[in-house]
Amino acid sequence: MTLQDELNDFYSRCGFAPSRGPHPRTVPVFTGCLLVPLPNIETRHRYLKYHDLHHMMTGFSVGRIGEGEVSAWELGTGSMLASPLLGIMNLIALSTGWILQPRRMWRAFSLGCRSRNLYSRQTREAIDNARWASLASLRGDFLGDKEGHAPGLLRGVEFGAYVMLAMVIHAIIAVPAVIVRIGSEIATGKPWLEAVKPTKPERIF
Repeated sequence: MTLQDELNDFYSRCGFAPSRGPHPRTVPVFTGCLLVPLPNIETRHRYLKYHDLHHMMTGFSVGRIGEGEVSAWELGTGSMLASPLLGIMNLIALSTGWILQPRRMWRAFSLGCRSRNLYSRQTREAIDNARWASLASLRGDFLGDKEGHAPGLLRGVEFGAYVMLAMVIHAIIAVPAVIVRIGSEIATGKPWLEAVKPTKPERIF
């Protein structure tokens, strides 16, 4: 299969339908136990295909933990330098992953420090022009050694800063969202205890 065939197969296995027509204005994003609608900004569309290829390259899932892992990996590769908005989206996913599986987030970041992302304009254009024939060839050029050395002190401090920023962003998004959800459910007549009960996690891994 070509790289595009493998990407289409990935979408099929994950249950993602191809987008048709205008993009929705918001997109649901995991923030803790909630799916919070966030603005569906242009930056997301520009990089989404290559973000999905990162999932395929690394083997990280599209669940809450997997999204946290691929975001930690992207931060390790320097996604903040590719686009600050992209980096903020990574931090939102990292916050949930850190709450659920902090060790896995660190391992993913460590792997990212030994890898390269696909976000530069030259790389995106090369992918679109079929420079890499398969996922295996893409992995060989961009994915680091999974058994390599851990990052040094400076990169460890960098990761700690990302985690702190991620948790601040998490609080800014999640606290109002929880209040709105509980208030709306109580307003519809749901008992208080049922309204405050966390929603059942889906696609946690």
